[in-house]
Amino acid sequence: MSQNRPFNFMKHPDIFKALLGLANGFENSTLEHPLLELVKIRASQINGCGFCLDMHTKDARLEGETEQRLYLVSVWREAPGLYTEREQAALAWTEAVTKLENQQVPDAVYDKARAQFSDEELARLTLAVVAINGWNRFNIAFNVPAGSYKAGSLKAMRAQAS
Repeated sequence: MSQNRPFNFMKHPDIFKALLGLANGFENSTLEHPLLELVKIRASQINGCGFCLDMHTKDARLEGETEQRLYLVSVWREAPGLYTEREQAALAWTEAVTKLENQQVPDAVYDKARAQFSDEELARLTLAVVAINGWNRFNIAFNVPAGSYKAGSLKAMRAQAS
């Protein structure tokens, strides 16, 4: 890690609330919470955001996610029996929307996602991917170190910001 770049979201409540506000579009939707955590973990792996990986793996474990599924989410294609077709479609969508290779999401990825998600769900899933990519970029830009997050504390921070 390079230089220390202190940034505390709680000192900038308008920025914190703006990013948290994105979650209003997907957190209480028909998208399953464990699926959303896998999406956040996968995008954070792609982006190399240690802080977000620390947070979402700890929160996922707190909510009952298995160690094995967490260990293998980066290679989910090699462990298809561990992830439902819906989760696989969400993970493929997450990768494509995060990477935007050749400035597009491939038709095959879209078709798999549409087979598993309604129009509304796919829009909300896309918002979840956009949101975690935003969080990743803030944490990476300010060199927020991984390892200090306490499982479940995001819920308390959300409550404090409301």
